[in-house]
Amino acid sequence: MVESNHVASEGPTQQHTNNLSPHDVRKAVTSEEQLLPSRQVSQQTDTMKPDARLSSDDVTLAVPAERVVEETEYTRPFDNGYHFPPKYSWQESTKQGLASFWKFFTTPMGCFWTIYGLNVVAWGGMLFLLLCNAAPAMCHPTCNDIDSPRRKWVEWDSQVLTGLFCVTAFGLAPWRFRDLWLLMKYRIRGQQEGLLKLAGIHRSWFRLPGTEELSPDIGPDNVPADVPKQCVPIPQEKMPNAPLTGVRAPATGVWKMDFMIWCMILNTLAQVGLCGIMWGMNRYDRPSWTTGFLVAIGCIIAMVGGLVMFFEGRKVKRIEGVPCSERDLQKLAEDREKGILHYNNIKDKKPKEKKKKQSDPEKQ
Repeated sequence: MVESNHVASEGPTQQHTNNLSPHDVRKAVTSEEQLLPSRQVSQQTDTMKPDARLSSDDVTLAVPAERVVEETEYTRPFDNGYHFPPKYSWQESTKQGLASFWKFFTTPMGCFWTIYGLNVVAWGGMLFLLLCNAAPAMCHPTCNDIDSPRRKWVEWDSQVLTGLFCVTAFGLAPWRFRDLWLLMKYRIRGQQEGLLKLAGIHRSWFRLPGTEELSPDIGPDNVPADVPKQCVPIPQEKMPNAPLTGVRAPATGVWKMDFMIWCMILNTLAQVGLCGIMWGMNRYDRPSWTTGFLVAIGCIIAMVGGLVMFFEGRKVKRIEGVPCSERDLQKLAEDREKGILHYNNIKDKKPKEKKKKQSDPEKQ
């Protein structure tokens, strides 16, 4: 059968070469020999096409090696089946971030805060450039002359920024002084109620002492009667949700609540002083150092207080988990079928192994 196929394949070529000259015959035979390897490869490929399906091993080999992770304790789901959301590529993350921002921007408060932030950045950047003498054309007759265009624009810019800073310093003042009142009830009067109300207000990052020992299934809608009252915020509906990972975050130091509240109060007080200096005195009589000092103090204090809430909130999410969307669950399932395993932590990265301290034999 093999010989008949071989003869049949050579038949048309032999009949065609009978009508050619010797030189053309050699040329045709040479080209035919060059085509034989490619035909053999195509025949081998054709035999693989019918109903060919890749196994899970074949799919794994098709995935970049750096994303294929062996099943380890770092990639397994928690005992309750929870898995942190997967990490997306920067293109998908950017697209998702822009979609979330547009959804936020189309709301009244989102549009307001976006415009407010752009104004702070624009006027603040302009003031920075003026202080760095980035516009020499404004230095007439000199840069430090009180009537020079540069000094006039510094004054106008500072006035605008003072008004913008009043939005947050005075707009949030009622809630800030409410927190201070509750804190003083706890610190001065010794009333636990003050701290419990603060825990309910700042439930996203603050955890009461003793809550780390509660059962992981306790949440706002499931608070047994035997739970200590000092572990339940006021009102009860502000109780943190049951941890998705089944592990509760440790208690937050109460001193961090003190620190955050006082930072916000000092920010408002610094803004009061700035407004008194900027609007109570003219630019000829106002000491030049007061403006920069009060602006710097107000910004730094508010930023430090915000960082406390940010890092403590991230710590809670890293331990108790982050809710997964339908898109996250679908990606986790699809990647697992392809052999791509994600690290089960908030960063989707392999945790750094702690180096064991080598004991000094001389000290033993």
